Amino acid sequence: MSWIQIKIGCCRADSETIEATLLATGALSITLQDAADQPILEPAVGETPLWDACLVTGLYTTQIDREYVDAHVKTQHDGIELSWEKLAEKQWTDIWKQDFFPLRCGERLWICPSWRSPPDASKVNLILDPGMAFGTGSHPTTFMCLQWLDGQSLSQKTVIDYGCGSGILGIAALLLGASYVIAVDNDPQALAATRSNAERNSIPESNLQCYLPHELPKNSSAQVVLANILAAPLIALAPQLTAMTTNSGALCLSGILNEQIDTVCAAYSSDFSFYTPKMSADWAQLHGHKRLT
Repeated sequence: MSWIQIKIGCCRADSETIEATLLATGALSITLQDAADQPILEPAVGETPLWDACLVTGLYTTQIDREYVDAHVKTQHDGIELSWEKLAEKQWTDIWKQDFFPLRCGERLWICPSWRSPPDASKVNLILDPGMAFGTGSHPTTFMCLQWLDGQSLSQKTVIDYGCGSGILGIAALLLGASYVIAVDNDPQALAATRSNAERNSIPESNLQCYLPHELPKNSSAQVVLANILAAPLIALAPQLTAMTTNSGALCLSGILNEQIDTVCAAYSSDFSFYTPKMSADWAQLHGHKRLT
C-alpha cells in the first residue's frame, strides 16, 4: 500500500486541536516532533511533555482527498501552513529493525534481536523483540542495569522489575540465574511484550508474572528490586520500592540524570547504603543494599 503524509508546523497550544482535526479527516496516525531543537529531558509529574514549536505529521493512504483535508484544516486553523509528501515504498513494519544489533552487556550476557543470530552461542543470550515497548538494551540507563545484573549472584533469588517495558531486565535476571521475577508496568502493551519475550526465551510462565501497579499482590517482596524509569517517579515510589526490598536486599535504580543523583538518593537514604553511582553520558545508575532493620 502507498502512503502520503501531511506536515503542519504549529505552537504547542495548537497541537492538540490540529491532531484532532487530522484524525477527523481520516489520518491513520499522528506524530508530534520538535520543530526547533528544544530538548525535554524529563516532564514534571502529571505533565505531558511538548515542545514550544511542534511539527504535526498525519499519515494517510494515497487515496485520501488532499483538497478536502486542506480545506478542513484551513477552516479550523486560520493561517496554518501545511505541506504534503509521498512516502517511498518500504516495509515500514520492519525498517526500524535495521538499527538493532547484538549487544554485549558484561562478561556473560548478550542481548540479541530476534531477527539476528547470537554471536556467541556459549554465552547467556537474551533473544529480544522490543515491539512497541521501551527497552532494547541500547539506551545507557538500560545498558547500565544489564551490566549490573551480569555482575550479580542471582541464583535462586526473586527479582522485581518495576517499569518493565519490554521485560528485558527481568528476563535477563532469570537467564542469569534468578528463580522468579515479578514484572510491573502501567502500560498493558509493555506487559504483553514482556510475556512474549519471556516465551521467546523459553521462560516458564510460572517463573515470571506480570502486573499492572494496582494489581500487584500486597506484601510482594524480592531480594533484588530494579526500577529503570525516571527521577520523579523513583522518588514518589521510594516507600513502595523500599518496602518490597528484603533486608540486605539489592536495589538498582536508573533513568536518572547526573544532577538528580543526590535528590533520588535522599529519598532512599534512611534505608539503603548506596555505592558509587555509575554514569554514562548524562545518565546515572544507583545501586545499594537495604540495611538491616
